[in-house]
Amino acid sequence: MHAWPASDVPALPGKGRDLRIHDTATGGPVTVAPGPVARIYVCGITPYDATHLGHAATYNAFDLVQRVWLDTKRQIQYVQNVTDIDDPLLERAARDGEDWTGLAERETALFREDMTALRMLPPQHYIGAVEAIPGIVPLVERLCDSGAAYVLDGDVYFSVEADPHFGEVSGLDAETMRLLSAERGGDPERPGKKNPLDPMLWMAAREGEPSWDGGSLGRGRPGWHIECVAIALDHLGMGFDVQGGGSDLAFPHHEMGASHAQALTGEHPFAKAYVHAGMVGLDGAKMSKSKGNLVFVSTLRRDGVDPAAIRLSLLAHHYRADWEWTDQVLETAVARLERWRAAVSRPDGPSAASLVEEVREALSDDLDAPAALAAVDRWAALQEATGGTDEGAPGVVSRTVDALLGVAL
Repeated sequence: MHAWPASDVPALPGKGRDLRIHDTATGGPVTVAPGPVARIYVCGITPYDATHLGHAATYNAFDLVQRVWLDTKRQIQYVQNVTDIDDPLLERAARDGEDWTGLAERETALFREDMTALRMLPPQHYIGAVEAIPGIVPLVERLCDSGAAYVLDGDVYFSVEADPHFGEVSGLDAETMRLLSAERGGDPERPGKKNPLDPMLWMAAREGEPSWDGGSLGRGRPGWHIECVAIALDHLGMGFDVQGGGSDLAFPHHEMGASHAQALTGEHPFAKAYVHAGMVGLDGAKMSKSKGNLVFVSTLRRDGVDPAAIRLSLLAHHYRADWEWTDQVLETAVARLERWRAAVSRPDGPSAASLVEEVREALSDDLDAPAALAAVDRWAALQEATGGTDEGAPGVVSRTVDALLGVAL
């Protein structure tokens, strides 16, 4: 599977600062990617609907991570998956009378278009769950052979008790885990499981549903968590720098994935930091496909909204915050974009030497994008009020905003 094209990232003078970011597992800040190559895995979409602003906010957060790393002159290995076989995808295809593969291909293509328009840096490896199945099967077989997995009526389950570190990613108690498991694709009430929290690794073939050769497992398809584990281990290995996604993935997805990998390898941790973006709401509730309260990036673009304004709308909120999308959020972003573009269009202006370091400092401190925007606002206000004689200043501001915030002025 191919990703989307990369936009150029301007080089800035000097060198950026190391990134300290909030780690869900420890509950505090950690410095990530101290080595020359930064490794990051971000969980991708299930392509049964278009990219909504909740998706965009999440991928914007991890785009900022990459931009901070690039500014420190690091190389990056970025991996993202596409869950192109899953119950919600099959259910949507059945509802609409559409072939599931066509639905997945169409929505994945639209996602690529949205990411390109928003100038999100692409992953080096963009892997679909279906293409990963040949690598998933042997991992499940290994877990069975080691006693970390068991078979129940043809389905294969992972035993969470096989990993002594289970629970460390989310830090949740067992009852909360059980409630969230039921809400987020698990089956804690299924009779015969060793532990209600045990997640499925391999689903035996069901009549009328697609299935693949599972070797000794029989025909079927993979569970959700093992897909990402197989892809991450193949392309990044254990102990990569950042596992990223929305805050609703901390449990069960990232918790289970970590345990799968740790049971497979005997190593800990799966990722050095678990980083989670907040949820975007509309009309008082989190945007979700089940609720239908979605604002789509493609719809905004079709209505003539500048993608740079969409991105500024996202950047106006700290990545870990839960926030609500409103018309005012977009109007504020459109006005900010107009001010910034007017400010950098002049032939000279006030010195921008300190601005580069202000933006760097803000982003290195847990991706404080609102503080970075405020720094650019101050320069633009000074430009409007007094101007200046530094002929290179507008260009420095434009390149800084482009390189570190991903907004083309």
